[in-house]
This record gives sequence, structure tokens and C-alpha cells, in this order.
Amino acid sequence: MSEAKTTSVADLPKVELHLHLDCSMSFEAVAALVPGMTRERYRSEFLAPKKCANLVDYFRYLAAPLAFLQTGYALRVATMDLMRQLAEDNVIYAEIRFAPHLHQREGLRSDEVVEIVLAALDEGKTLYPIEARLILCTLRPDDTAQGFDILALAEKYAARGVGGIDLAGDEAGYGLAEHIPVFRRAADRGVNVTAHAGEAAGAESVAEVVAKLGVRRIGHGVRSIEDPAVIDLLLEHGVHLEVCPSCNIQIDVFRTYADHPVDRLRKSGIPLSINTDARGPTDLTLRQEYQRLDAVFGWTTREFVAANLNAINASFLAESLRTKFSNALIEFVSASETTP
Repeated sequence: MSEAKTTSVADLPKVELHLHLDCSMSFEAVAALVPGMTRERYRSEFLAPKKCANLVDYFRYLAAPLAFLQTGYALRVATMDLMRQLAEDNVIYAEIRFAPHLHQREGLRSDEVVEIVLAALDEGKTLYPIEARLILCTLRPDDTAQGFDILALAEKYAARGVGGIDLAGDEAGYGLAEHIPVFRRAADRGVNVTAHAGEAAGAESVAEVVAKLGVRRIGHGVRSIEDPAVIDLLLEHGVHLEVCPSCNIQIDVFRTYADHPVDRLRKSGIPLSINTDARGPTDLTLRQEYQRLDAVFGWTTREFVAANLNAINASFLAESLRTKFSNALIEFVSASETTP
């Protein structure tokens, strides 16, 4: 792999659709909140092992950052720092997700939490050339009432920058019964939706969220590769997969990077994008993810541009902004190709 090729794919303008705010605290963000924080302590408390037993094991390493993100100041620091990270990755558009009700331990209301993060995003946009939206998560263990609360927040703040809702959490341990009414109401009200599936559970989980939740975007979805019928289902409905290879490998869904089905899924014709998922505990940038795909699967500018155009098409943006970002990406590539 030549240095010129690596630089080219890593420096592309990027779109990231699957990114958790509470899982993306860098050392700099934590150090701003914890006097005397050392890199050794950060690695010990905030980074997960290179291999976890499974998704639930990985969740243990999310407790430390979540414990800090319970005040307005901490949420602002984390959000502004994430915007900095995105700028360093040359991300031009991002959808950042989190569950507002997990940030109320010190008395914040869920609407206050959303307002604080939205204000920080707006502030970040004045410093960095990035457009961003929020996705609000309801969680697998949550009941229908909690899901309706998240949906109401998404509707309330849609004009301020909330793009839609997500279902996250342990898909292997919890079913969909409590969430079906929430997603049906979202469909009735025109609220954008995505859902985690096909990571901790198999292809049947992917088929289930398509059929029962009506999603046309899925977080991960990579275990759909286990069943050709599910691949056909995704193709039939044009479902977009928000793929996060390194995180999948870290929770031992796949043993090695070469075992990951991202390239097989791409070749099958399924529209997909490349994402980090959890920059903090996975100790990852999007540049690094691109470089790994280049090194292991030989992805070139063509494959990365296609993935980013897929991401823009699947984004929770207005059509005019989709066109703007698509044109910006195409123009960048055209200019790069003509530069001596």
C-alpha cells in the first residue's frame, strides 16, 4: 500500500452516520473534566480491550464516560470535542446519536439535555466546517412510554437539528414488542428512524427490524451476510447499512478484520456507509478505519466515494443539503484527479 494511496483515501471528505456521543470522549475531553487525568488512567478506564467477549462485555467500558456526562458543562465539552475530532477526520457531515434520558443523574431534564447538546453543536459549527444532526436513542430495555418520550423530543427539536430516532442497546437480550408502537407512530408523523440490529444477534434480527419497525436504515446489520434471504430483503427495500467494522471486531462478532463481511456486502449491492461507532473505547478515528479498509480489502477512492454518496443519500438531511454535500464530494475528487 503506497503512502500516496493511503493519504488519498484518508483525506477524502467524509460523512459519518453512526456515531455515539457518549462513546466518543477523547483523552482531551476527559482531561478537561478531570484534573490530573493521565493518559495511562485514560487508557485503563476509558478504552475497551482490543477483544471483548461480546457486546454486553463491551458495554462495561461505557460506564466511565457516561458517569461524567451528567452536567451541562460536561455535555458541552464532549460535544465540542467531538466536533474537533470530526474536523480532524475531514468529516463534512455527521449524525451524532445518544440517549438523553441517560444524562439525568444530576437533575437535568431530558429536554435540557437535548438543548445543551444542540447549542454545543451550533457553537461547534462556528469553529469547524461541519454540518451535524442529532439522533435520539431509545434503548432495547426501555418501555413504550420511554420511547414515546424520545419520539416527542425528536419532534419538538426537529427544526433545531434533531434528525430522527434510533433503537440501540442489547438486541440479543431484548425483543421489539415495546418499540413497535413507537416506530409506527414515528412513521405516521414522518419522523426519520434507524435501528441497531445484526450485530449482537444474527440475520433474523435484521429481518425483524425491517419487517416490524419499518426501518430503511440499520446500525450495523452486518450479520445479514449469514442468510441470503435477508440479503435479498435488504436489496428489495433499499436498506442502508451503517457499518462499523473495527467495533464489530472488537466485540468479537468477527475474529479478524479480514473476516469482516463489509466488502462482501458492498459487492452484493447493498448500500452501506463506513463509521466509527464508538471513537473512545474503540480508540479509533474514521481516517484509521479508511486506512484499514484500504489495507485489508484494497478499497480505493472509488469505493470510499460510493460509500459516502450512499451515506448522503441515506442521511436525515433535506434534499437540498444532500445535493450540496454530494456535489462537494464529487468536486473534491474531480479536483484531486486533475491536480498534478
